[in-house]
Formats: sequence, structure tokens, C-alpha cells
Amino acid sequence: MLLGVIADDFTGASDIANTLAKGLPRQGGLRTVQYLGIPRAKAEPEVEAGVIALKSRSIDVASAVEQSLESLRWLLDQGCRQIVFKYCSTFDSTPAGNIGPVAEALAEALGVSGVIACPAFPGADRTVYNGHLFVKDRLLSESGLQNHPLNPMTDADIRRWLRLQSTTEVGHVEIAVVRQGSAEIGAALRENGERNRTLVIVDAITDDDLVAIGRAAAGDRLVTGGSGIAIGLAANFIEQGLAAGTSASVAGVDGPEAILAGSCSGATREQVEIHRKNHPTLAIDVGGVMAGSVTTAMLTSFLLANEGRAPLVYSSSTPDEVQAVQARFGREAVAAALDELFAKTAQELVKAGVRRLVVAGGETSGAVVSALDLGALTIGPEIDPGVPVLLSGGAKAVSLALKSGNFGAPDFFVKALERLAGR
Repeated sequence: MLLGVIADDFTGASDIANTLAKGLPRQGGLRTVQYLGIPRAKAEPEVEAGVIALKSRSIDVASAVEQSLESLRWLLDQGCRQIVFKYCSTFDSTPAGNIGPVAEALAEALGVSGVIACPAFPGADRTVYNGHLFVKDRLLSESGLQNHPLNPMTDADIRRWLRLQSTTEVGHVEIAVVRQGSAEIGAALRENGERNRTLVIVDAITDDDLVAIGRAAAGDRLVTGGSGIAIGLAANFIEQGLAAGTSASVAGVDGPEAILAGSCSGATREQVEIHRKNHPTLAIDVGGVMAGSVTTAMLTSFLLANEGRAPLVYSSSTPDEVQAVQARFGREAVAAALDELFAKTAQELVKAGVRRLVVAGGETSGAVVSALDLGALTIGPEIDPGVPVLLSGGAKAVSLALKSGNFGAPDFFVKALERLAGR
């Protein structure tokens, strides 16, 4: 294994696995596998990039650090020459963590400083300019992410946000330096490291910027960022003759289908509204979930009864509705109850023969795939930017699409089901 990724959630893991498998045009990417949690056995010898999906974004800092360091040890044992710590392109975290503490712990373990921190993903309209994170033409703090139910992002200056989580000053490489090329980027990173800055925010507005940053990181032991940071990393190994370059190509799995949506993002709510016009949908009453009157059996029965019609169940709500429910029952209690509901529903669906499963929302995806315990997932073709087809092994293979809340075109759900079937 050449490159190892530690991802702080399951949709993000799929996102960066897709980026590594795809690589650059006309060059191809790395043979990539996504692991659901820390593997128990050694990687297969043909794997060139291994992505460990953790559910560590919103847990306590100590546990997130512990899981990430354990992942690091496994990846190093597989021979990885470079490690990527992958977090969300909207930098989802609280002022206390977990991005800073995990990144610093990994840097200390590897003995490095002046480490790239770049959440930019232009393909999904996330850019970094003057150390500020933008979503399309809006500052992060004005993009709707300030209303995130678990990690509200109220400051677009990610240098300042990361400094709250870090033990050293946070550096910055501005876009003017990035546009001078990889040699200047590398020099700026080394200078920041010499000034005792463990983490360095690097501006990026286009994919070309990310390719230049990737070339600058060719010899780095540790890189951190969103999935966009990986755009140029596969090319480094291919150009060094360590990998031949390959394209993601797996057959789909046809069969009964279901869609589970737990994200409250604006993009997912729009996708739900469009889908419900022509397909059976069921809104989850969160109050009923907390009272025990909305059950796994109810959701499973609805989805199985509408086989062949792309059925959807969802808990997606507006920010005001989310805040009202959290105020009544408690944020952590609501999140845990919904995670359990979706996880058990997915288990029952797969037992009943569902073979195509689309899941929207990072926390929801983490709960679902953890419950299914599918092992390593093969990376297939891209459905929409950042969302690939995922295929489990075994006699009864399951094809999955794990969608971050803000990702995907308005018609994503129907498109995803078609791609999962190989169409």
C-alpha cells in the first residue's frame, strides 16, 4: 500500500476514495479500497490506496485521537509512504475539535510540521481564499452551515477556527504563492514548519491549484484536507513509477432498492422535495421516534411494500424544526435515536433482500454501514462529484451510495439507484 487515508466520517471516506481511484485525466488513479472502520487483517497486496472510514467527527476529542492513531499504526504496517487525514470540505468541527487535535496527534506521531491543511473542493463549490472558506459565493458562516445541527460553522476564517483547536500557531500560504507553483508552495510550507507551525492553511480556488499543492506534497508524510486535496496525490506515485494508473470499473448490483435520508442540509431537502413528486416517500416524525411510536418495522414495511418505485424515508427538516426538536429532547439524544433507527432499518432491509441502498448524510451513513458490517468496499464509477458507487463483497453483494448532505444534483436519488444497478 502506497497511500493511506484516515477519514473522520463514512461519506467523506467514499468521497476521497473516489478521488484517488479516479486520479487525473489520461493518467488514472490508484487501486483503492474503503475500509469500514479499522481493519482486523492485512490489506490485499494489490491495494495501492487504503481509506479507513471512522465515525470520529462528532465524538469526544480523546476518542477521535485514539481511533485515528490506531488507524495510523495499521496503515504504516501496510507500508504506506504518505498519510492523508481527511475531514469535511466545510471543515465541520466545534471550537474544541476534532480537526486540530487529530491532525496535531498524527503530525507528532510522524514527526512532521508545516503540514498542509486545505479543505477546498472546487468541484463541490468549496474554495479557500485568504484563509477563508467559501461555499459557492458565500462565506462558510453565511452558507447555511451556521445552522448545522451538530457542528455549526459560525466563522469562515478557518485559520482562526483551527487555532482554537490547536496548540501551536496556524500558518497560511496565500493564493499568490500557490499560483507560483509547487516549488514555492513547498518552500512556504517548510518556512512555516521552521516557525513551529504544525498546521498550515493553504488557499485553493481551482482544481489546478490543488494539483500544484499535491505536487508540492509529493514527499510529505502527512497531508490534511477535504477530498480535493487528493486530486494530485495519485499522480505523484504514478510518475515515480510506483503505480501504473488505473480507472475505477466495477459491475453494479441490481435488485430491490431503498433510500434513507438523515441529512438536514439544504441540498438534501431539495432532493427529497423533488423525489417525492414522483416516488413514494415517508417523513419520519422525530417526536414519534423519541416516544417509541415510530419504529424500524414501520420504516421497513413501507420501503419493502414500495419495491421497484424508488421509495424514500427521511428525517430531513428545516433548521427551525431541528432546533425545536433538539430543545425538547436534547441534541445528542435525538442524534443517537435517529442513528439507531436508520441502522436497524438498514439491517432489516438487507436481510429482506434489498441490494441497492442510497444513504444521505454523514452521520446517517456512518450508522448504517457500521451496522451492516460489510467489510472492505470496492470503489466504482462516480455518480455525482464526490459520490462513487461502492460495492461490498460476498455472495449477496450490496451496492451503496453514501452521500454527504450537501452533495449531489437535484435528481441524485434516482440517478444513484440507476448507477448502483450498473446502468
